[in-house]
Amino acid sequence: EEWAGTLGDAVFVSPDAPEPSSFGAGYQWFSVAGVTPENRGARIAAARPGFDALINGIIADNGFAGRLDRVALVGFSQGTIMALDAIANGRFGVGAVVGFSGRLSSPEPLSPSTKMPVFLVHGTADDVIPSWESEQAADTLAKHGFDVETSIEPGLGHTISGAGAGRAVEFLAKVFGYEAL
Repeated sequence: EEWAGTLGDAVFVSPDAPEPSSFGAGYQWFSVAGVTPENRGARIAAARPGFDALINGIIADNGFAGRLDRVALVGFSQGTIMALDAIANGRFGVGAVVGFSGRLSSPEPLSPSTKMPVFLVHGTADDVIPSWESEQAADTLAKHGFDVETSIEPGLGHTISGAGAGRAVEFLAKVFGYEAL
């Protein structure tokens, strides 16, 4: 609701990943059971068809096919991982990406087709994905021509804070030309 108040006529869709989580509540794009830095990229690559089909369907259903410059991918944790993968490999030339508590783990080589603004938010007390992962992602994306901003929140765990969500909506308002309310 807070985002809708600032972003006016924006359409918001928050899909779940397709698989039940290996560790209880929630959903996942890929299993983290036994995941290592060496096998994470292959798991992400295996999740791409499902992610792409879901996102393409949402884009088409909401009338944004051919208008990807008006689309933002916003993700949390694995949602961030998949959104960053989608832009780093050139599959989605969207208008912006916002990622909370994630990392860039895409298999090399990266081959972005469009360089869009990216905003990464992460807490220093995240015990699932350390905050340096967002800083490293920002550095890698910037080296590939993306305009990246980060917000590292002291003491925040693996969650989205109200302050972080507020900075994200300000970022999106700026990118898409909405006046802040």
